[in-house]
Amino acid sequence: MSQAMKEYFRQKLSRWREEILDESNDTLQSLQQESLHESDLADRASLEAERSVVLRTRDRQRKLVAKIEDALRRIENGTYGLCAETGEPISLKRLEARPIATLSVDAQEMHERLEKTHRDDCAGRPAGMCREMRPGRGTAIAAPRAGPPAADT
Repeated sequence: MSQAMKEYFRQKLSRWREEILDESNDTLQSLQQESLHESDLADRASLEAERSVVLRTRDRQRKLVAKIEDALRRIENGTYGLCAETGEPISLKRLEARPIATLSVDAQEMHERLEKTHRDDCAGRPAGMCREMRPGRGTAIAAPRAGPPAADT
């Protein structure tokens, strides 16, 4: 990946992170200003449900910020744009659509197939019985490549 492309993605990721952090600060301020001292139980329950949704959304965005920061670190150490599983380049088209991507399309599809297979294998079993078999836990399974790697666009 060229230096110009790395800089492009660095700026894109930095702007995305700042937007999320600004939204998060706005949400925090609004939550601090809200009062849960409603006298009507239905109103209070409604406010608490709304607050719960907002907090879940903020938690998801906190995790997204961590992934963005990880991508920025990969840009700095020279591994950005390389598949974490295969070491092959991730297409620019994929990175444009999902700049935090760590897997190539092929590796991601294989990962999703393994997850689906695992879910199917564990259907009906008690929770925790298949934990050690989850993809990404324990032994990694490498996906066979079919044909030459796709050219970046």
